[in-house]
Amino acid sequence: QVQLVESGGGLVQPGGSLRLSCAASGFTFSVYVMSWYRQAPGKQRELVARISDNGATPNMADSVKGRFTISRDNDQNTVYRQMTSLKPEDTAVYYCNAARLIRSDWGQGTQVTVSS
Repeated sequence: QVQLVESGGGLVQPGGSLRLSCAASGFTFSVYVMSWYRQAPGKQRELVARISDNGATPNMADSVKGRFTISRDNDQNTVYRQMTSLKPEDTAVYYCNAARLIRSDWGQGTQVTVSS
């Protein structure tokens, strides 16, 4: 059974940093493309960052380039996202996604709130 468990969200002031983690189990993590999405209130879910199965090709959305990074540890079955210089518009529920061929699985999400 596929499980994706996000952690690390919370309340942070503008300009602050957070590191999100997504622990995976129940599938062969190292052959899946891993992504982070976010959904703000009243908005559609959007792709924030994606990393290839071997970690060689990270891709970031333009809105977070230079501020967010994505990485993975295939030995620990975990994908990370470091977020710096956070802005109020980064406030959203952040979801972890695992995808391979036609399969796509989601975590339950973790709330990130950027506010003073």
